[in-house]
Amino acid sequence: MAEKLAPEKRHAFVQNGQTVFEWDQTLEEVNMYLNLPPNVPPKQFYCKIQSTHLELGIKGNPPYLNHDLSCPVKTDSSFWTLEDDIMHITLQKREKGKTWPSPILGQGQLDPYSTDVEQKRLMLQRFQEENPGFDFSQAQFSGNCPDPRTFMGGIHTG
Repeated sequence: MAEKLAPEKRHAFVQNGQTVFEWDQTLEEVNMYLNLPPNVPPKQFYCKIQSTHLELGIKGNPPYLNHDLSCPVKTDSSFWTLEDDIMHITLQKREKGKTWPSPILGQGQLDPYSTDVEQKRLMLQRFQEENPGFDFSQAQFSGNCPDPRTFMGGIHTG
């Protein structure tokens, strides 16, 4: 059932008409996806993940990204992989359930509507995690959505 609450689509950060990266998030992590230039050996790429900063690029060149992160991450459980010319970066949120407006501070921020949609989806993921026998994939909120970080099991049935 949890897969029904997975991100439906990736968000894209586009600059000057080109996609810099795509991303999505779950309760516990933010995933970034970057298309890599062809004809560069995989060993030439690097990615340095710090608690509040991300740097990546091709060795011997200026970094492609060198920015502060929107929120702190757990560096010991954050990592990156290369597969089929795509760099996939998994950033483990330090604050589980926090809705990130973008992986990179001040770049490609979600609009208020998209932020609201993300927060509601993460809240439903939290419900699902805390109540594994129920299917919340069709649930909707009336009024304001609680904060997925601070919600403490307020589901009551029958």
